[in-house]
Amino acid sequence: MPKKMLRFTNLKQENPSKRGTPERKRDFHEIYKEFINEKAIEQSSRCSQCGVPFCQIHCPLHNNIPDWLKLTAEGRLKDAYEISQSTNNMPEICGRICPQDKLCEGNCVIEQSGHGTVTIGSVEKYITETAWEKGWIKPLKIKHEQKESIGIIGAGPAGLACAEELRKFGYQVTVYDRYDRSGGLLIYGIPNFKLEKFVVERRTKLLKDSGIKFIQNFEVGKEKDLNDLRKKHDAILIATGVYKAREIDIPGNRLKNIFPAMDFLTASNRKGLGDKVKDFDNGTLNAEGKNVVVIGGGDTAMDCVRTAVRQKAKSVKCLYRRDRENMPGSAREVANAEEEGVEFVWLTSPKEFIGKEKVEFVEVNKIKLGEPDSSGRRTPVIQKGDQYKIEADLVIKSLGFDPENIPELFGEKNLSISRWGTIKINLESMETNIQGVFAAGDIVRGASLVVWAIRDGRDAAIQIRKYISRKSKHEKNFFAA
Repeated sequence: MPKKMLRFTNLKQENPSKRGTPERKRDFHEIYKEFINEKAIEQSSRCSQCGVPFCQIHCPLHNNIPDWLKLTAEGRLKDAYEISQSTNNMPEICGRICPQDKLCEGNCVIEQSGHGTVTIGSVEKYITETAWEKGWIKPLKIKHEQKESIGIIGAGPAGLACAEELRKFGYQVTVYDRYDRSGGLLIYGIPNFKLEKFVVERRTKLLKDSGIKFIQNFEVGKEKDLNDLRKKHDAILIATGVYKAREIDIPGNRLKNIFPAMDFLTASNRKGLGDKVKDFDNGTLNAEGKNVVVIGGGDTAMDCVRTAVRQKAKSVKCLYRRDRENMPGSAREVANAEEEGVEFVWLTSPKEFIGKEKVEFVEVNKIKLGEPDSSGRRTPVIQKGDQYKIEADLVIKSLGFDPENIPELFGEKNLSISRWGTIKINLESMETNIQGVFAAGDIVRGASLVVWAIRDGRDAAIQIRKYISRKSKHEKNFFAA
């Protein structure tokens, strides 16, 4: 019988091929081709089946990666999918957009030994897409419907994961979202070349077919405030994410043609979805023919620069105050952007936006790196008297996100928040200071990864279920007495 696993010594690492750069720059389709069955099986067989699987440990969901790699290597794709989805509500999404180079693949034992990581993300995507194609993924079948109702505010990954987990136990789940489509950043923030929108829409349709109710274009605080929803439901989860763009307070900040990243990405994604987008159609949020400057070094900045390339920008520059080694974004995304013609201007920080009515130049300071800060990255230090100008017709600020003022927006000023504006919770129960109101995802931990939002949503479902169980037991005892 041929050896199924531990083949990393005689099989080289191989990723799915990428579409050619000239081709992929012309459209917004995903750039990675699918594994064929033989390659997925072959690459899975490189796994060393570690006694202590660092890939699993460094995955926020603690996915059983060695198990489903082994099953894939054996050709047991349906079993591989079942193991994969048992810990992850969106494996096809994580397989596409997780920064595997920083999580599972970056901590793969054979990667550390110099043999090249197992291509975990690509296999995860492959087995889930196979499951969709074969019809193995079906709406939930609820054995026992429960009378208790849960309201979830926010249809992003945390809210959707929590909704699915609660629905599995028969609870009546309603998801409220301010946008006209479900998915949050998955639908409006992440470009198609990383995550095609049918992938998100397919997943949300599955949840609807499972009996989860979605109410779109619903703004808590306008249609109903938080207290109104509390009266309607037995428990509430706040999973709004964080959308407020961080500002850069320098001269010229109010000039025209300077926009937050989400404005730019949302316009592009809406256009791709077939919507009429006034500011895109009139050229305001369209990069075509423009010298584009993106400020920031995270994955959102990479989304912006690569979107601008596809919109046929004249030039695209990314300004980042540290160097490549200290960049927070995925190294894989940086490499993809460079292949597509993006120029990275390392060790620069904007000093001033220059122009009459609209931006014409960005004056930047040169930076040197000092001692490491609390995050372990070296601190940027401005080199005084060392500035120069970069031509710019469109500036996109990708400096991260902060929470909105949720107590004010939701009409519930008693809701406790941290000094950063995130919602305070009991870290064990995930309950806020208001009874029966829970919170999860970025609105608690701050802007983070999709995989962490899924993890938080799953954890919140466990705690909400415990709360409802205690509440029901108390009510039964009360009436019995």
